[in-house]
Amino acid sequence: MPQWLSNQLMRAFYKKDRRQIKLLNDCWFFYHKAPGIEFDANNG
Repeated sequence: MPQWLSNQLMRAFYKKDRRQIKLLNDCWFFYHKAPGIEFDANNG
């Protein structure tokens, strides 16, 4: 998971912002399953 996404998710959980958590979660699964896009563990 990219660091920027992880930071935003942590912030959303801390603020208990359900809308933001759902949005970020949907974004992660959309990009994670997109063909041709692969994330490197070191640089997101």
